[in-house]
Order: sequence, then structure tokens, then C-alpha cells
Amino acid sequence: MSPLEMPTASWIVLAVVQALLMLFLAPLATGFSRVIRAKMHSRQGPGVLQDYRDIAKLLRRQSVAPANAGMIFWMTPWVLVVTMLLIGMALPTVTQVSPFPISGDLITDIYLLAIFRFFFALAGIDSNSMFAGIGSSRELTLGILVEPILILAIVVVALVVGTTDLGYISHALANNSWHRPLTIILAGIVCAFALFIEMGKLPFDSAEAEQELQEGPVTEYSGSALAMVKLGLGLKQLVVVQLFLAIFIPWGKASSLTAGALISATIILLVKLFIVFLIAGLIENSMARVRFTKIHRTIFPAFLVAVLALIFLILGW
Repeated sequence: MSPLEMPTASWIVLAVVQALLMLFLAPLATGFSRVIRAKMHSRQGPGVLQDYRDIAKLLRRQSVAPANAGMIFWMTPWVLVVTMLLIGMALPTVTQVSPFPISGDLITDIYLLAIFRFFFALAGIDSNSMFAGIGSSRELTLGILVEPILILAIVVVALVVGTTDLGYISHALANNSWHRPLTIILAGIVCAFALFIEMGKLPFDSAEAEQELQEGPVTEYSGSALAMVKLGLGLKQLVVVQLFLAIFIPWGKASSLTAGALISATIILLVKLFIVFLIAGLIENSMARVRFTKIHRTIFPAFLVAVLALIFLILGW
């Protein structure tokens, strides 16, 4: 399907259902991460469905905001969810091509991720809370350090395939991914590292606590608005993982829109997600927090690996 071609009704339905399923599974993914953390810390901890109960409780409560909060503060929860749903609609998660190619371009997805971070940080500043403002500045600093690495890794893959269309990239790598193995492997390692940080995992962050680096801008949110922000943050974790799977582990997808093929591809996708979140949970709970002032020292080697992938691309390796 061409990126400029209008998808048919069946593909649009698949894209919408796919995005809604991601929204529904987002609290399950974050709850699973909390369960892994509790088990590794030898404590009971909350159940895997606790995030569903928390969000349902918050949705029934009134949102309260600081007196000086502006329009951006109220818009942000919806912006977070909508931007991630647009990416979720375009990801070739269960099919070999993007079900919604209009937003399935890698450049578009990078911009949507940037919009997510920009509004998330801007909301903390717009709340006129000193602590939220500090969290926003740290969030933007982390974005400046991480996003160039992510962009460079993805651009390298796009140059290997010869297109920025996510569906074509996924299909091409699934059928002929090893004609430049060193380039693809290095780009995959760097992309996994960058997306791990985007998920808000230790040692770079502790996304579970509102008083920590990433969720500092969430300090002034409450009620239904806080529920929407939590949904957006959980949905981002699920989306970035599936973005990595769509590019670098693209096998096991349906080649047609038949019920059997889609069910089989969905089961394979769920297994992949389980493995990735399990590995991410084990990694983040096996190390201590990195001091924020020293994060650049940890990220810089990943940037060098991304540059090395670009060099291997130029050399044809």
C-alpha cells in the first residue's frame, strides 16, 4: 500500500481496532512491569491489574488544576493519548504493511514522539509549579540527549531499505534483512537503547513515582486528567516497543486480512511483547539510578555506536 494511497475501509477498521487494543493493553503493560519490580524486590506488591483500578478510580474524580494553569495544561492529557494512538494506528504490528500509511512514515512518527515530549514538558511549565518546571527542564534535557540517537538509528535503517515508509521497511527487513548485517545489528542495538530510555526505565528514570525525573510535570494533575496522562505514558511504552518490533523483529505477521492469519499474528505479537517487557523489567531492576548530571556519559557511547552504524552503511557492510 502506497503512503499516498487512501486505505480501504477494512484497513481503516484494522488500524482503529489496533490502536484501541493498544490503549486497552497499556495499563496491563505498566502493571506487568510493576509486578516484576515487586517480585525482584521480594515483596508482594500490587497485582497486574492494579493500574486498571487506579485509572478507573481517577476517571470518576474531578480534575483540579492550579489557578494559574493555562490552556496547554488542560490540552496535554489529550495530546499525549492522541499522538500515541496515531502512531499505534500506523504500526505494522500484525500485518506486513502499515494499516494506516498516512501516518506510517518514520519522519511523521518521529515528529509525533517529539510532540508528545514537547507538550508533556510544556504542561509542567504551564502549571506554574516550581517542581513541575524542574521536571520539565529535565525531561527536555533527556530528550535532547536521546532523540538524536534514535533518529540516527532509524534513518540508517531507512537508508538501507531506501524508504521512510514504516510498512515497507518492516516488509523489506522481514524478507531481506541481512544483506547489510552489521549496519542493521548496530542500528537495532542503538534503537533498543534509545527506546528503553523513552519507556522511562531505570537506571535513567523511575516512571512509577510522580516525584521522579520523568513524571515531574505530572505533579499538578489530578482526577480524570491524571488518568489520561497515565494512559498516555503507558501507551507510549507499548507504542515504542512495537515500533522497535516492527522494524527489527518483523517476522510472524499476517500476509492477508483473514481471521486465522490475524489471530496467529496477534498471538505471536503478544509473545514478543511479553518477552520484551520481561527483559526490560529485569534490566531496570538490576541496576541503580544514574545521576542526572552524568546521564550524558552513559548516552554518549550509544551515539558513537550509531555513528559507527552510519559508517558501516557507507562502507556497504
